[in-house]
Amino acid sequence: MRAEFLGVPIDLLTHEETVNRAIDAMLTRKTTHHVAMNVAKLVKAQYDPELRRDVAQSHIVGVDGMGIVWGARALGIKVPERVAGVDLMESLLGICAAHDFRPYFLGARHHVLEKALVNALHRWPGLRFAGYRDGYFKRIEEPLIVERIRKSRADCLFIAMPTPSKERFLAQYRDKLEVPFIMGVGGAVDVLAGYVKRAPRSMQANGLEWLYRSCQEPRRMWWRYASTNAAFAAMLGKEIVKRAWVGDRPQHQ
Repeated sequence: MRAEFLGVPIDLLTHEETVNRAIDAMLTRKTTHHVAMNVAKLVKAQYDPELRRDVAQSHIVGVDGMGIVWGARALGIKVPERVAGVDLMESLLGICAAHDFRPYFLGARHHVLEKALVNALHRWPGLRFAGYRDGYFKRIEEPLIVERIRKSRADCLFIAMPTPSKERFLAQYRDKLEVPFIMGVGGAVDVLAGYVKRAPRSMQANGLEWLYRSCQEPRRMWWRYASTNAAFAAMLGKEIVKRAWVGDRPQHQ
C-alpha cells in the first residue's frame, strides 16, 4: 500500500514484505526499482528534480529512517516499521547465497568495494557475484558498463553511487540493464566493508543513528544531519499546523 508523506510517496511495507517483493522480482525477472527514503533524501527531494523523478518512478519507496516513521504516524499514516536499506541489502545477500541468485555491485571506491565483497563471501558462503564495478568512471564509459551488467544476467543490482549521479544513471539506463531488482544502497557498502560502524540497536530504535554517525565523522556529517533534521522538523510542523487549522475551521453548509 502506498501513501503520500510531505509530497513524496512511501510504501507501507514491513521488512519481510519488501524482501518478498524483491524475491518475486528476481523469480519473474520483472524490473522492480527500490528507493530507500530517509529524512535527508526527503528534504533534498523538495528542490532536486532528478531525485523527485527517481522517487516518483520507482516501484518501491521504503521507509528508511525513524524520523519518517514517526513523522508519518503523526499525520495518521500507518507505517508498520522502519525498513533500513543496509538491513534489506544484507537480507537479500543471504537469500542470494541460499537460492543461487547473483548480485551485481556498482559504485563506491574500488578498495572499499573489494573489501565489502570479501566480507560478504565470508558471511554468506556460497554467494556468487554476477559482477562488480567501482563508481569511478567517465560518462563515456557508461554504455559499456550497462552492456556488461545486462550480459551478466544479474538477479539484483546494488548501486552505491551518490545523488544525483545515481538518479541520472538510472533515469537513462534502468530499463536497458535488464536486472530484476535494483536498489540504491548509499553507504551500506562502507558498512559491509567494515569502514563504517552502525549505531547500537537501541540508538537505531530511538532514531539516533544520525547522532552516532555524526560522532564518527563530525566534520563531514554533523552539519548535514543538523540542517536536514531542522528542515524536516519545519516541514512536518507546518503540515501539522495546517491540518489542525483546517480541522478547527467551521464547515459552511
